[in-house]
Amino acid sequence: MSVILESRQLRKTFGAVTAAADINVSIEADTVVGLIGSNGAGKTTFLNMVTGYLKPSSGSIRFDGRDITALGPRQITRLGICRSFQIPQLFDTLSVSDNLLVGVGIVASAGKNWANAASTQGTPSDAVETMLERFGLQPYREMAAGTLPEGVRKLLDIAMAMVVRPRILLLDEPTSGVSAEEKFTLMDLVMDAVRAQKVTVLFVEHDMEVVTRYTHRVLAFSEGRIIADGEPTTVLNDAEVRKYIIGETFHAKRRGGHAQA
Repeated sequence: MSVILESRQLRKTFGAVTAAADINVSIEADTVVGLIGSNGAGKTTFLNMVTGYLKPSSGSIRFDGRDITALGPRQITRLGICRSFQIPQLFDTLSVSDNLLVGVGIVASAGKNWANAASTQGTPSDAVETMLERFGLQPYREMAAGTLPEGVRKLLDIAMAMVVRPRILLLDEPTSGVSAEEKFTLMDLVMDAVRAQKVTVLFVEHDMEVVTRYTHRVLAFSEGRIIADGEPTTVLNDAEVRKYIIGETFHAKRRGGHAQA
């Protein structure tokens, strides 16, 4: 598979604090990559640099062979890198369907190439209907986003990113605030949509059951560095990862047969 996203010697400092140190990562197209680590380990800092919300202190980021290090968030979105947030970024007074229409409008305003890319969805209304169905949002279509349950708000936030027809989707803790009963349903819907649109995914997650079930590859962050990189089973059994990130509780659950794979 071809490399779609690459960081080279990526570094970010805030005064004396190093939030990211020499991050060298190549992400292959059409893969699902999980980012794990304790709070403050550098995961969200990495996402923020990829999407232009933070500028690296040094190093570079390349998307599909193009250097995007100096680009702003809007320019990066228009290239095809979209994200959802830990706290959903929605228009709370608008309905679910109108929120999705805002996403369609981003496509239309991005110029001819993106408008053509979106044409496979038909009209704006067709694109909205596709996302409502794909994410199970039809029952909520006329409800104001501010009145939705948290799990549905998460789905809408991700659906808004997906309606823009991204090539890479970045998710920041997609199951945080979602009940244990809902988390796999939410992730199943997201992964089905990702496969349908052939989107590369990077997601930050603290739930190791979710990481194990849905990722092809895991990057483990600690103190701004990547301390392990590989298949989920290999990374989650790494001695440093077990010590600094997930501890022994998760492994004890797996031995007891309670973890879902």
